[in-house]
Amino acid sequence: MDDNQQRKDFNSTESDSQLSADEETLLDQLGIVGAARRKFLGQSMAALLGTFAFHLLAKEEAFSTLAAAPDAVFAPAPGVENAVKVLLKINGSAQRLEVDSRTALLDALRETLGLTGTKKGCDQGQCGACTVIVDGRRVLSCLTLAASCEGKEVTTIEGLADGDNLHPMQAAFIKHDGFQCGYCTPGQICSAVALLQEAKNGDASHVTNNLRTSTQNVALSDEEIRERMSGNICRCGAYPGIVAAIREVQSGRETAQAWHFASDEEIAVALNEEGKADATV
Repeated sequence: MDDNQQRKDFNSTESDSQLSADEETLLDQLGIVGAARRKFLGQSMAALLGTFAFHLLAKEEAFSTLAAAPDAVFAPAPGVENAVKVLLKINGSAQRLEVDSRTALLDALRETLGLTGTKKGCDQGQCGACTVIVDGRRVLSCLTLAASCEGKEVTTIEGLADGDNLHPMQAAFIKHDGFQCGYCTPGQICSAVALLQEAKNGDASHVTNNLRTSTQNVALSDEEIRERMSGNICRCGAYPGIVAAIREVQSGRETAQAWHFASDEEIAVALNEEGKADATV
């Protein structure tokens, strides 16, 4: 057996044996042999599958536009397992729900009521993104059963503003740039609002110096604010702005805004300086 025959046998593939004699002759005439032949066959198969998938999707789209026949019979929608009826007062409005007894308050708010401002972060009670206010106290809605809130008043981020008028805490977060991506912000704001009520009630924290002298309307230091907000994680690191916003709302003393939107002139100057820097490189 000569070297050419050995090379041909080595480069042969299982796909080659499935080709007809005319197909093999055509590939040989085109000079498509060995690795090139395997690549050609793979690309041809991919193109064939792509065309098939395109036609299949086109048929599915066409079928989806067809109206159901008048005498069509549909399978009944599955019922709720372990169903319980719960009456909640959500943002001042009474809501009667029928949910699975195992449904978390977070899922009831988002999936059943469409209040998607409350975010699902870790779903393990570790990040605080799902924080809402229940009867004046902040809770982690991912660890709270909806059924356990029967008859209670639940306030979410959607219920803080009064129409177009933002809650003071919301306005302070904007003023002090207390967020970046914004995913944790609803939980941060709800937690901060409840924190102010805790301070009014005289509730102590881990860093409270003297529990015996604690009274109502506790003045919160930055250390107190950081400790009381430690259950709400901001992965963007906007903590200085968050602390400043809470401090301003709690004290009632407005502080200067530490940032502003860039004007057209400032943008032009920055672009000009950037262009000069690029020219010197």
